[in-house]
Amino acid sequence: MAFCCDLEVDVNGEETFLLDKKIICSFSGRLSKLFGKSTSAKRHKVIFHDFPGGAENFELMSRFCYNNGNIDITPSNISLLYSAAQFMEMNNSVSGNCNLLEKTKKSIEEISYWTWPDLLVALKHCQDLEQVATSSGILEKCLDSLVGRLAMTSEASPCASTSSPDSSGFRLSCDTKSTESLKNSFSRATWWFEDLSVLSPNLIEMLIKSMVSRKYNHVIISRFLFYYQKARFYTASSDEKRKVLEIVIDMLYTLDSSSVSCKSLFGILRVVLSLNISKSSRNKLESMIGSQMDQATLDNLLIPSPYGTRYLYDVNLVLRFLKAFLSEGGWRFSPTRMKKVARLIDLYIVEVAPDPCLKSSKCLALVVALPDSARDSCDELYHAMDIYLEVHAGLSEEEKMKICCALNYEKLSSEACIHLSQNAKFPSKSAVQALISQQLKLKNLLQGTNNTKLYTDSPCNFIETRGKTKKDEASEQIVLYSGRLGMSADNEKLRAHLQGIQWRVMELEKVCKKMQTQMAKIMKSKVSSHSTARSLPRLCS
Repeated sequence: MAFCCDLEVDVNGEETFLLDKKIICSFSGRLSKLFGKSTSAKRHKVIFHDFPGGAENFELMSRFCYNNGNIDITPSNISLLYSAAQFMEMNNSVSGNCNLLEKTKKSIEEISYWTWPDLLVALKHCQDLEQVATSSGILEKCLDSLVGRLAMTSEASPCASTSSPDSSGFRLSCDTKSTESLKNSFSRATWWFEDLSVLSPNLIEMLIKSMVSRKYNHVIISRFLFYYQKARFYTASSDEKRKVLEIVIDMLYTLDSSSVSCKSLFGILRVVLSLNISKSSRNKLESMIGSQMDQATLDNLLIPSPYGTRYLYDVNLVLRFLKAFLSEGGWRFSPTRMKKVARLIDLYIVEVAPDPCLKSSKCLALVVALPDSARDSCDELYHAMDIYLEVHAGLSEEEKMKICCALNYEKLSSEACIHLSQNAKFPSKSAVQALISQQLKLKNLLQGTNNTKLYTDSPCNFIETRGKTKKDEASEQIVLYSGRLGMSADNEKLRAHLQGIQWRVMELEKVCKKMQTQMAKIMKSKVSSHSTARSLPRLCS
């Protein structure tokens, strides 16, 4: 059959097609309206600047027309043909039931019967025509079918446990053969990671939202997102990396925080430092890390400061983590979490204290960031302050006192108090406060001893009286010294005087411990003899 080439079509500047106007117009409402009932033999030229799918798709559409409305619709071309049918207005108003739009719609309804590879092929082609694929429903149906398949495979693996996102695999509740069964369980849960890692960030966002709405396992979702980020980074440009990171962070933020690995979040953070991602995504990442500060390590926190700043480590970032941790509020119900964070921060301050560029305001901010109840002992904090004051010897007395005021002297050990009393780097007031605190603890200890009822002939009476005398003597000396602080005196002599007082306090503590031991033995023997007497049988008279 001979065809007349009276229509020239330029498709997006890619290629020019010579076609039979009558054949094309019989299927395309757009061209039919353009030429009307024109019977001119003159060749017409049409230029398309935005034909979906370009020259390749236009050729597919032309084959449909030249083949009298017949074409094989497959997962690889369904989105292309649908977009071409919409663009060329190939509906039933032009060619009745034999129109491309209706044929593609019918194929879309059968997507739920497609195989897994067919769904992947269709999704890959939808990436190039995302807007059309979204409006046509192809994308939504493909994703729904995909997530449905994943949900079925997940339910078929009941042994998987989501107890810990940081674990190397999943615990098995139905198999005691650990290693091999663990690998099999993990592979059943993650077999699809590689298949879906080729999808665009926008499709991944739609996929994750669909999975979350279907209550899919959050631990598996978070693992996939971390896998996806690493897989896409191998060949991605800087802009593509930025886009991937923003999508991954935004999607992780929608998941349950307990399902997201803290270690992996720090891995993403180190990548983020070299990329200028959006402020919103960065805030979400910092918030997620902050909420899991009790799982962080010292190495995690030792992040270099941003380019252009003088100090070594990014202290501001750690302060933001702490702010997020405190605002999250979970620590109120778990004091253990708070104490773990306090120990971590004390170690962090020890690491950053030697930095000569660290301002006293930043050091103070780290010291007071957590409430006093977070620490059972302040020895490590004192150690950090000691290092900082040694490196920053030029600080004024006022700046030193601001830092030292954050120290709870009641939570210092006796050894730390002795060291502080001899430490010329600390203000004199700090040494006095530490000794007063120790004296008060000793006083409370003695009062507790006095309240215990003893036998009148107890050998502890002499020790107790002696202890009271020494305690009163120490108290008077410390109070006397406190009153003299305002007077001008030689600091070295005062420190020697304080040291003598401290040794007396230490002796008194030893006496109290010895006295408590003796009391415990007496009370034990009393209870034992009393119990024995009651257990004797009553003699019959």
